[in-house]
Formats: sequence, C-alpha cells, structure tokens
Amino acid sequence: MSFTVIEQAKARLHRSELAVPGSNTAMFEKAARSAADIVFLDCEDAVAPDDKEQARKNIIEGLNEIDWGTRTMMVRINGLDTHYMYRDVVDIVEACPRLDMILIPKVGVAADVYAVDMLVTQIEAARGRSKRIGFEVLIETALGMANVESIAQSSRRLEAMSFGVADYAASTRARTTVIGGVNRDYGVLTDKNERGERDYFWSDQWHAAQTRMMVACRAYGLRPIDGPFGDFSDPDGYDAAARRAAVLGYEGKWAIHPSQIEFANRVFTPAEAEVTKARRIMDAMAQAAKEGKGAVSLDGRLIDAASIRMAEALLATADAIGNDSKR
Repeated sequence: MSFTVIEQAKARLHRSELAVPGSNTAMFEKAARSAADIVFLDCEDAVAPDDKEQARKNIIEGLNEIDWGTRTMMVRINGLDTHYMYRDVVDIVEACPRLDMILIPKVGVAADVYAVDMLVTQIEAARGRSKRIGFEVLIETALGMANVESIAQSSRRLEAMSFGVADYAASTRARTTVIGGVNRDYGVLTDKNERGERDYFWSDQWHAAQTRMMVACRAYGLRPIDGPFGDFSDPDGYDAAARRAAVLGYEGKWAIHPSQIEFANRVFTPAEAEVTKARRIMDAMAQAAKEGKGAVSLDGRLIDAASIRMAEALLATADAIGNDSKR
C-alpha cells in the first residue's frame, strides 16, 4: 500500500438514486414510498426556467412535511453559471434540516465545488446546523472529465460522483441514440474467417469516460454512480447498462422513473453466493490468524490481502442493505 492514506467518504447505501422534478409535487409522496436508496429533488434540468422559484418552494415544503424515512435526501441545485444557484443553496439549506446532500451539476473545475462548500459552510455555522451536508458532483462535460482527479480532491464534503451521460455526450459532440445507450456504429469488425465471413461486435462508447471517473472516485475515497438511462420503456437496456457499470466497480445508478429502481437495487446488491464466499474468506483469515499462519487458502486457492479487502467491502455493503431493509 502507498504511504499516502486516503480518507474514505461517509458510507451511504447508494444502489439507486431517484430523480424527482421539484416542479412535480405529485411525485414527492410516491418517491417517499419507493425503494430508492437516495432521492434527489431537482431544481435544475428537469425544471423549466419559469418554474424555478416555485420548484424551490415545493422542495422546501416537501423536505419539511413529508416523511422520507431513513433514505438519503438530496437536492440538485442549479448550475454555478446561473443566478438561481445561490438562492437554491441559501433557501434550502437554511430551511431544511432533513437535507442530507447537495448534488452539484456540470462541475468543470475544483473551484466550482469550493464555491458551494464555502457557502454551505457559512450557512451551517450561522444556523448552528449539527448535521454536516455532503456533496455529490455530476461529471457531465469535457471540462469536468479533464479535471476529474482534481475535482475528486476538492472538498471533504464530497462523497460521490455521477456520470452525466446526456450532457457529456453534448459536450463531446458524441453521436448518441438513447441517453446512456449504445450506438451500433461504435463497434469492432473481426478479421475474415476461412469462409471470408466477418463478425461485428458492438462496443460501449461510454466505457473510457466511465472508467476514468471510477478510478478518480476509488483513488480518493468516493462512490462512483452511473447516471441516467433515458428509455424507461426498455428495462432490458437499463439492466444491461447497470450491469456494465457494476462490473467496472460502480456502486449504483440513477433512476429517472420509479420502474428503474428495482433493477438498480437488484444489480448493485451482492448476490447471496458472493456474500457467503466473502464470509468464508473472512472466517478462513481469522482461523489462520489463530493458528499463526501467514498464508490463507480457501478451496485450493491462496487468499491475498486484496481478496480480504474485497470481501470486507462486499460484506459492509451487504450489512448496510440488511440494516436498510429494517427501516
């Protein structure tokens, strides 16, 4: 291990992140009854400019009057390049003790996070707020991806990063189909076989960006979260996108429709067989320690320090899910 030890962000269950427009109050109660781990009430892209002020008022009322249970509550503020942002932060943070996190959109440089941190810190001090607000940032521009490592180190409030695929595609001028989907033109053509035939395999055009953001998150103790999949009438497409992200090391995925929550929760919940194996690894390690053995083996395979750390992380997730199911 490096001599440099990175402090891990506050642990939260973050398999599913449900987006709810602040202008659509009819969705608030449904979101509160959903199985989403995190709900974010949106002031930004899902709200038309003429509705921004009313959406902010709706969010304040909803956070204060609705029983959201034990799930994490977050608000997506407007961008730093708008005049709506400062009132989003001031009005909501001052009035809503239930608020857990702020989602900062279109972060391009570390100073963007610093600016919001400064404002939130002053409000917390002035109001005597005891619960420290956490941050999640959206990496959804070429500038943000170019600076993702410095952004990951920008604030001790920072807990997670989401990959905002729609705005990222616009920023990079990518040729897209559905938000978060794949494009048949992004593929690999094999060499000809003995019959002169060739196969074509689709690839994932978002893989490089997702990997870069994931590495920045894991290097600096943050949770990597995959963003939206736009076609909520295509559950198979959503499920496939979630599984690709999970394989890379992501902890969760956005749900822009309640029907997507079930898929996210299932994909990002460790399978029972994985949990059982992880517990056996930890038991084997404990037994070896009692016997004074330096090496640990299980089922004929050597267990190294990396295997143990992976088992510990998986069991921590499983325990968090078990505790959450009791709420």
